[in-house]
Amino acid sequence: MQHAPRLAAAFLVCHAVFAATPAAADNITIDEIVVTADLRERSLDVVPVSVSILDARFIEQQSIQHFEELTYSVPNLNWSGDGHRARYFQIRGVGELEQYQGAPNPSVGVLIDDIDFSGIGTIATTWDLERIEVLRGPQGTRYGANAIGGLIYMRTASPGDEFSGRVQLLAGDDDARSIGVAAGGAINDRARLRVSAHRHESNGFRTNTFLGREDTNGREETTLRGKLDVDLGASWQMNVALLYGDIANGYDAFALDNSYTMLSDKPGRDEQESLGASMRFDGDLAGGRFTSITSYADSDIEFGFDADWGNDDSWSPVTYDYVSRSERERRTLSQEFRLASAEAMGPGSADWLVGLYALRLEEDLDTVNLGEYFDPFFDFADSLDDRLQSAYEATNLALFGEVGVPLSAATTLTIGLRLERRETDYLDSSGLTAGPGETMLGGALTLNHVFDPDLSAWASLSRGYKAGGFNLGAVPPGGRNFDQEGVWNLELGVRKSWLDDRVALNAAAFASRRDDQQVRTSVQLVPGDPTTFVFFTANAARGESVGLEAELRFRPTDELDLYANLGLLRARFDSFESDAASLSGRDQAHAPRYTVAAGARYTHASGAFLQVDASAKDAFYFDVSHDQRSEAYALINARTGFAADRWSVTLWVRNLADERYAVRGFFFGNEPPDFPPTLYTRLGDARQAGITFDLEF
Repeated sequence: MQHAPRLAAAFLVCHAVFAATPAAADNITIDEIVVTADLRERSLDVVPVSVSILDARFIEQQSIQHFEELTYSVPNLNWSGDGHRARYFQIRGVGELEQYQGAPNPSVGVLIDDIDFSGIGTIATTWDLERIEVLRGPQGTRYGANAIGGLIYMRTASPGDEFSGRVQLLAGDDDARSIGVAAGGAINDRARLRVSAHRHESNGFRTNTFLGREDTNGREETTLRGKLDVDLGASWQMNVALLYGDIANGYDAFALDNSYTMLSDKPGRDEQESLGASMRFDGDLAGGRFTSITSYADSDIEFGFDADWGNDDSWSPVTYDYVSRSERERRTLSQEFRLASAEAMGPGSADWLVGLYALRLEEDLDTVNLGEYFDPFFDFADSLDDRLQSAYEATNLALFGEVGVPLSAATTLTIGLRLERRETDYLDSSGLTAGPGETMLGGALTLNHVFDPDLSAWASLSRGYKAGGFNLGAVPPGGRNFDQEGVWNLELGVRKSWLDDRVALNAAAFASRRDDQQVRTSVQLVPGDPTTFVFFTANAARGESVGLEAELRFRPTDELDLYANLGLLRARFDSFESDAASLSGRDQAHAPRYTVAAGARYTHASGAFLQVDASAKDAFYFDVSHDQRSEAYALINARTGFAADRWSVTLWVRNLADERYAVRGFFFGNEPPDFPPTLYTRLGDARQAGITFDLEF
């Protein structure tokens, strides 16, 4: 109950938002919201899916550097702190918690300007973004096998017709400092260009007392982006996006006493260097609208850590020294063609869309585990020199289509299908070869009804899927292969606005059933050897989930903006027997039963402003291999400052109450000589205060 006061504070903020009395403001409106991650760019009112849209203004007010800072605002979205930055996401309890070996098979898609970074979301920095869209539930028609849990779509700022730009400087606690520059505009009467650059550094909220350093978990994050829009004439347009990211972060995040004080003598790295590009063509063709999207990404990723989390002094007189390092290179190339009817899908119009999609993924992995152990009391010695090199290739080919049938002027029935074939090829230095292939089918049946311009509702039944596969390296007996997973999702939603669009509600309720659910579990194969703590995927018989997502936006006056978001979730195993125990009826990992976020921003006519945001998250199980849980927690962020027409100064503080909260947890033996099973947790960021200066030109 120690977190009850903080949780109560968060819910009081929610109550204040809902209970606020609107003042007179005749001309206040909320802009129309368009969903760009859908097969067509459509108004939110006619998109039958539970989606959260974070626009540029909200992103700038909520984050200072990375998408992980925004996850607390999105209902039923969680992330695994297995690495330095959030790159593994869980939507409604669906999503990976880690990936140490090859054969990537993500459950949550991550796209940045149509470039595929699913499973490697470390690159998701937030400088100069136009919007982020989080689509919840299986996206069987839109994206197929890599989005059984949902899709996170990030779109960077597009160039405008007039030249404009911005500069941002930031300084704060934890030796945080950053600089960002973005500028763009028309090159000529047909082409527009925008470029941006951003560099962020900080120490990473850890102190390594053994090495006498504060930067062993430090952050060095560089992002370069470019966007070119060209009007080709005769209704055709070309959009080109380029991205370079260099996330050169340390990794020294786990302490033996679950604190911010590290004792490791060989701290690791969690780095990702990515180069990506996408090219999109849109134009009228054969009586319809043709779209071609080509994307490419090449990423070099290093992930290494001190596996014993200590040093010679920590374990003396026992010698206990283990390290692990993985280097991977991932390349993806995708091509999508779509042909759609000229009229956009929506109530009162008969529409169709057909498409072809191809994805080629290649990943090379080099893993090294080294260690020495000697116990002088028992005269026992052991050593480890385990190396694995692997090459993995996967090709996905999909045919998809969607047709909208008007049942009346206000009601549309939409049917979508996607047929996907996946072929794989794997080889590693241990002699393991594998090449499974399979065919998958998904889709959706949706009904959307517009009651009036201020009220619409939808009902949908969708099926998503995820390919089966195989586990690498050492696995328990019978744990080499796992089967394809399928999910059925029933969803009911409503969108409503009041008071001349000053209030907007976006809500959905859902129920899902996962058949042959893939579960990433873990086991320590050799007691006393931390590098034999392996992960492997198995199939649970069935999983079930029910829940609710609701988002309320309210602007009662020119000066005051309010919001409140709520996610409720009960995701559990209906039937699952593990080696350790029966998990039937237990909640799934990283699936908190509630997520709450609320905030208020007051802006005075003089330009002075004050903003307070609160979020709360229920306790959740850390993993499937044990029953250890996090604690419920609440976070409060605040900012104040002054904004003029072209510049602003902001004083901000994140985690105002300096809450200690866990974002990942392991339960195993890691302390000689007895190696008692112990819960080790990685803490989220501590309190941080700073100042930001923005200039627009």
